[in-house]
Amino acid sequence: MNLSPEEKEVGKQNFMEAAGATRRDFLKGTMLATAATGATLGAAYYKYGEIGKERLRVGIIGTGDEGGVLIGALNPDYVDVVAIADIRPYSTHRAFHGDNNSAGTIKARPGLMNIYGWKTESEARKHVKVYEHPDGGYQQMLDDPDLDIEAVIIALPLHLHDAAAIYAMRKGKHVLTEKLMAHSVAQCKEMARVANETDLILATGHQRHYSILYDNAVDQISSGLIGDIHHIRAQWHRNNLPGRDSWQPPLPCAFVSEEDYKNKIRAARKIGKAEEQQIRDEFRLLGEYYAWVNKRDRSTGTEADTWAIRVEQKRKQIDDFLVNETVANYGYEEKTLPGGYKRSALEELIRWRLWDRTGGGLMAELGSHQLDAASIFISAQNEGHKKVTPLSVTGVGGRHIFPADRDVDDHVYTIFEFPGQGYYRDSTAEKKEIADANKKIVVTYSSINGNDYGGYGEVVLGTKGTLILEREKDAMLFKRSETLTKISVKAGQGGPAMDTYETGGGMAAVASAAIPTEVSRGYQEEIEHWAWCIKNPSPEHQPKCTPAVALADAVIALTSNIAMKENRRIEFQPEWFQIDRDETPDGRAPRPLGELA
Repeated sequence: MNLSPEEKEVGKQNFMEAAGATRRDFLKGTMLATAATGATLGAAYYKYGEIGKERLRVGIIGTGDEGGVLIGALNPDYVDVVAIADIRPYSTHRAFHGDNNSAGTIKARPGLMNIYGWKTESEARKHVKVYEHPDGGYQQMLDDPDLDIEAVIIALPLHLHDAAAIYAMRKGKHVLTEKLMAHSVAQCKEMARVANETDLILATGHQRHYSILYDNAVDQISSGLIGDIHHIRAQWHRNNLPGRDSWQPPLPCAFVSEEDYKNKIRAARKIGKAEEQQIRDEFRLLGEYYAWVNKRDRSTGTEADTWAIRVEQKRKQIDDFLVNETVANYGYEEKTLPGGYKRSALEELIRWRLWDRTGGGLMAELGSHQLDAASIFISAQNEGHKKVTPLSVTGVGGRHIFPADRDVDDHVYTIFEFPGQGYYRDSTAEKKEIADANKKIVVTYSSINGNDYGGYGEVVLGTKGTLILEREKDAMLFKRSETLTKISVKAGQGGPAMDTYETGGGMAAVASAAIPTEVSRGYQEEIEHWAWCIKNPSPEHQPKCTPAVALADAVIALTSNIAMKENRRIEFQPEWFQIDRDETPDGRAPRPLGELA
């Protein structure tokens, strides 16, 4: 990563050209067909077709940041949202109106009104039943005899995935849950077993399985274009620092008038700078609210309308303070951390990614996606593309730049060993026999805060070439380590040939239709396919990220956390990846099916 613009352009053209005329024609034809028929690109590309006469009736459990992204990915031709459940006024407001903090947030989270074309929230609420504080538990949604839903999308904090999914399946509802599948491997196995027992579809949101960009990368790997993979380097670096941590959004506060707010600041200032800063932090949302009110009042026309919308949303964010007294009823706890930091139950709800009890840290939130991608790439070299699981992990992590206001590490570094070509005598055998223990693929992964150098993506190094995927948007292909080279597949030859050109010349025109200009990250395709599988039941119609695949991703991420915590190398055991076995990395066995209500 961190290639020059010229290098990136060469790499992108290499990638497009290497797709080959046949594949480019297929992709062009797919996009032309979708334009002519109105079908989606995902439906045509992955061949799951249109939904049929009746859309899938869905309830959404959890409409916060990730829930808002999933709402933004809904195709109203496939999914009919008839209910939402969330205990935060702010989340309910954004679920309808979208996230109007900025142009970027409204694009990522446009809200149900924009997706379905409803003009007002009142009109939207005629179609969507809302379960909110003080009786906003998802159980009320699933217990409602007057609500006819077939499936639920779950975007709750990680520690609540298993209970919500199992409760929904026991009520006869299909489930799509955000990643990670669950907070522990035992919980993952419990969810998978209930899905098997109830014969319901349980999918998990590892959306790279539905990325056309990644699918084309898999095609090039499986064709042998980059040779045998021997190393993958993946990273997700972010510029999060204390004071501007995206995992530590401001907390709601008691609402007071602007004059009272200013008086609080003045009184604290007389005591000292630290006291003034403490008040500013405590009432940060209130300060932003009054600043936005002033901008609204000084603006005219459409600009004033924009600020009015933002002011309304900011007030809803402040109003989350109203659930402070009852949030413990929904599975959140107050706690004093070892360093003395006092965390309220409301803070645990809003900043749930920061604590081990509610989240899984960087490996669960970010690393799981990229280790899933690494496994997809390695699997592309094997017959049937059956998911390959790692042999071992070594990890180091730490809280290097943040204060003692969290449990999770802010820097993680891991090294995985995967079986490569020739490692097993027969990779398809149920009981695998090692043929050559040296044939391993090493995958390194790092995720850090405080410096976003390199951004995020994956670098796949093969014996004949290098494949780079950057920010899920760009794919680049190079001859081994030489970035300013062109790779082409020559007709009549058995394998890929690589021709070197200078940057300024020799570059043949490549059809821009090989990969869509606006690259989808796979969210929409993932939800469409899940809905289509449910409405077109068949043993063959299953999501790409089945419970077995999602379990494997959870085993990898959660075992990595153990390796970092205990600062040791851990060898993965085959039983950890098997749904019907009770063994787990942390030793906690799944509960019996009869106890999973």
